[in-house]
Amino acid sequence: MHGPPSTFKALLESAAGSTDLPEWPRVAQALEVRRIDAGGTAFLQGVEHPHVYAVASGLLKLCYLGEDGTEWIKSFAHEGRFFASIAALAPGGRTTFMVTALEPCVLERIDYRLLAALAREHLAWATALGALTMVFAARKEERERELLTLDAEGRYRAFCAAHPDLAARIPQKDLARHLGVTPVGLNRIVMRLRRQQVA
Repeated sequence: MHGPPSTFKALLESAAGSTDLPEWPRVAQALEVRRIDAGGTAFLQGVEHPHVYAVASGLLKLCYLGEDGTEWIKSFAHEGRFFASIAALAPGGRTTFMVTALEPCVLERIDYRLLAALAREHLAWATALGALTMVFAARKEERERELLTLDAEGRYRAFCAAHPDLAARIPQKDLARHLGVTPVGLNRIVMRLRRQQVA
């Protein structure tokens, strides 16, 4: 892959603990770069899509759509992060959520089947995929803990503490959907906390 350093390569090397990933040129050749405008879609819900993405630039929301069209935002992906629908990576699997760009984005995409094949052949690749899976699992566990143990204000505080830069980039209506409150409810929390800061 020519041009700027690959975000995917940096993520995988960090996960593997090595800058020597066997057969990287094979991966670089298969790596696709996608540019998505704000409001565009990386992939839809309910489709076959065995791909893993790395975010070179921009911000996206990962959301479930209810049968009535209600949107539930599970997480956000930004520069230096990766995402995929785990269900869609299994043979015959389909995505369980959709991904929409909140900002213009540059994404790198790779077919997971190639990564899985390399992991069967090389320890470094198996280590990298195992480490990325652990990162995904840790994020999911933290998200579940916050939803189950914190009230709405606590979830907002936790999000701002962990992602102060994102809190300013994400539209308040989308942040509200992520935190499980109404936009009006989140606005009240934000205003109350601002009053407390100046008191």
